[in-house]
Amino acid sequence: MARATASIVFVLALIPLAASAKDTRFWNLTANTITSLQLSPAGKNDWGRNQADNDRDHTVDHDERLKITDTAPGIYDVKFADKSGRTCIVPNIEVKTGAVFTIEEKSLKDCAK
Repeated sequence: MARATASIVFVLALIPLAASAKDTRFWNLTANTITSLQLSPAGKNDWGRNQADNDRDHTVDHDERLKITDTAPGIYDVKFADKSGRTCIVPNIEVKTGAVFTIEEKSLKDCAK
């Protein structure tokens, strides 16, 4: 029994610490592929860098999740552009460390082409 326990401890020691921490992610539940996604502290109109650059192809397809970086937990306005040519702003999205936040097509109200 002690030998089995030692083996488990050894295997767990090989797992990198970063692998146990969850990334903050955005889940695209809009109808289109997003080409640009920026966050601003709610009401500030101070847009951060394009988070879509975190993806290999620099876009976020429908039903794809995107790793969000360099963003502290808080309430944000989210601005995105998609392949259909529209730009949308979704206010007051809560971003939590290690959690997933979503934007759904049915919640879009402030969009322009």
